[in-house]
Amino acid sequence: MRILLCTGKGGVGKTTLAAATGAALAARGRKTLVVSTDPAHSLGDAFGHPLGAEPSEVDIQAQLGGPGGRAPRPGSGAWPQTTLLSGVQVDSRTLVDATWERLRGELRTVLAGAGLDTLDAEELTVLPGVDELLALTEVRRLAEDGPWETVVVDCGPTAETLRLLALPEAVSGYLTRVFGPRGRVTDSVRRLGAHLDGLRALLTDPSVTTVRLVLTPERVVVAEARRTLSSLALRGIAVDGVIANRLMPAPGLWRGGAASWLRTRRTQQDAVLAELAAAGIAPVARVEHRAVEPVGLPALLEIAAELYRGEDPLAGNGAPVTPLLRVRPAAAGYTLRVAIPLARDAEVDLARVDDDLAITVDGFRRLIALPEPLRPCRITGAESDADGLVVHLAGNRGRG
Repeated sequence: MRILLCTGKGGVGKTTLAAATGAALAARGRKTLVVSTDPAHSLGDAFGHPLGAEPSEVDIQAQLGGPGGRAPRPGSGAWPQTTLLSGVQVDSRTLVDATWERLRGELRTVLAGAGLDTLDAEELTVLPGVDELLALTEVRRLAEDGPWETVVVDCGPTAETLRLLALPEAVSGYLTRVFGPRGRVTDSVRRLGAHLDGLRALLTDPSVTTVRLVLTPERVVVAEARRTLSSLALRGIAVDGVIANRLMPAPGLWRGGAASWLRTRRTQQDAVLAELAAAGIAPVARVEHRAVEPVGLPALLEIAAELYRGEDPLAGNGAPVTPLLRVRPAAAGYTLRVAIPLARDAEVDLARVDDDLAITVDGFRRLIALPEPLRPCRITGAESDADGLVVHLAGNRGRG
């Protein structure tokens, strides 16, 4: 099973490229499901095929004379088995109504039994982002229960995606703070904790899950893309590719009075791509802008042909991934290397929070549990290099 998460700033064309990638995988004979978790669903529009909250066939076979049809509900044991390409638009509100309220009621009872009054218990059980968490849970369910070999996820805009990917760790930490690591909890809460651990393991396994970042070659978009790469690295989530979408067409196609404008625009875009390369973000796949909106499988497959040039859209999976944390002994204690890409102007802040190291990069923050030998140490300095952040800690190496 492979899960490919496509994300990027709103309006860069990530839905189109996710759909094109799914179509390309299906054309290569790989059973593929394309899932939209973006609240502003437009995946069905890209396919030119209506999609709902349950997987349905996107009729790639119909173009070859084969039939298509709707899929029955999961749980009936009858998923679509004949089609190579299916799509679904996850309805987070329905998932919240069906799943969360029951668990929330159990949590309220447990919290009240722990001495919290009714109002406090009610407030604590309204977890922000629960709809995103359930959307991620639904992606995992579809990936594990369905017949598909690959699940391509059209995620929401970058900020929503980062919140989505941070939720398993954040909610797990929330439960630990409320109940303690071995607190008295109901079976449902214990199952939730185990489920969150499973989601986190799924997201941080580069042999299963990778992110493909879509951008347009504009400086504002690229700045956000660099921050996104840092945040994903902090989460231990692998990025297997960057796609620059909507480049102006090649110079040979320019005609008439618009040629000067096109030349200026393409020159600016090429300069931005050169900045990406200089910042170590390379190689970047490229897709040119179309005069006609790409809707339907023929148009999507044309984009995929330009994007992947006959190569497997999943190429690069399984490449070695640098561990997020590496510890080495030093004369006065230890050095801790944190493998995150940092722009020259990145704003970095470090702090100790109990046994955790709090790292904030351009506003994105993560608490990283320090290895046992480093917990008695104090931070004495830090610097960055081409491989990421190097933190110096002083302390007795014989402790812990």
